[in-house]
Amino acid sequence: MDWKRFGFIALIITVLFGVVVMVGQVKQPPLLIITSMLATTIAVATPLTLGALSGVYCERAGVVNIGIEGMMLTAAFFGWLGAIYMFHIFGFAAGISIALGVFFAIITGGLMALLHAMLSITFKVDQIIGGTVINILAIGLTGFLNRQLFFGKGSVFGGSVPSSPGVLPTIHIPITELFTSICGSSEVCLQNVQAINRVFDQKPIAMGAILLVFLSHYILFNTRWGLRTRAVGEHPKAADTVGINVSKMRYANVVIGGMFAGLAGAYFTIESVPSFEPLLTNGRGFISLAAMIFGNWTPIGAWAAALVFGASQALLINMQIYRDVIPPNWAFLQESYIVGLTPYILTMFILTGIIGKTTPPAADGVPYEK
Repeated sequence: MDWKRFGFIALIITVLFGVVVMVGQVKQPPLLIITSMLATTIAVATPLTLGALSGVYCERAGVVNIGIEGMMLTAAFFGWLGAIYMFHIFGFAAGISIALGVFFAIITGGLMALLHAMLSITFKVDQIIGGTVINILAIGLTGFLNRQLFFGKGSVFGGSVPSSPGVLPTIHIPITELFTSICGSSEVCLQNVQAINRVFDQKPIAMGAILLVFLSHYILFNTRWGLRTRAVGEHPKAADTVGINVSKMRYANVVIGGMFAGLAGAYFTIESVPSFEPLLTNGRGFISLAAMIFGNWTPIGAWAAALVFGASQALLINMQIYRDVIPPNWAFLQESYIVGLTPYILTMFILTGIIGKTTPPAADGVPYEK
């Protein structure tokens, strides 16, 4: 990613953090506010990061995927449903049920992506239309099954939603303990270290998403698989000439991308909140696509862009905490619907190209004909 784009990302995040610090410093020390914002940013950027990675794998292989939203939504539902069934019907322990729920979500995302791959690669349906079909199918399927399984007459759970086995636990990295000997008896030092430690106390999917960003970047730009993936997305005929099976590579990458979207879906109902609501993803799949475009179809660039959107959502969350100390001339920050528009406004700015030109893979969205 070029420095101009990186600089814009850093500027936006700094401004968003600065607004919260200016408002909340009368209640909390600036360091505590910054670390809280950063921890929230990383957490809420997780589904956007995974969704953007899903788009990167698909579009680097030459398949446009606007169905990420639908894949996330379906995976969120079936992961949550699977965890509940494993816990209440089959009697598995809560931890095992939650882990199986994540597995079901990933598989669901992969299956939805397989459908998209069949439409786009085998039947050569217009890829935008194929992605729209995925989104519409996801909305209808999850809404219908949610009503029938939990609220319909004669449903398995008697017309009510059973308690979930819970959510994934937070992974504690003992930074505070490591620095205790360095800080000695200094309370200020210990408080600062504890504040910083909050940034690293994340849940498994959030931490895994960051690792997957760097792993994906390495795979795409430093391995034979990545070279072949980029080849079928840039010049499929040349790739076919040297013996690369274009269809198989595209199928594999679309399914892998769907599994990333499935993991993003698991974040909503298994790591964040142990419940499901219709349209739970709330446009995150489309914001993920904007992050992918802004990141110029690279994993690290897409992650950086996802952090911008995460910071804008962290602004909304933290403004609710400090709403009682917002200055009168900043009263508009008390309106959650105004602050909540921030990520969507950023999406529009990015998609208009005002931030800078992005270049998709040359054969992105173009069906391959031998």
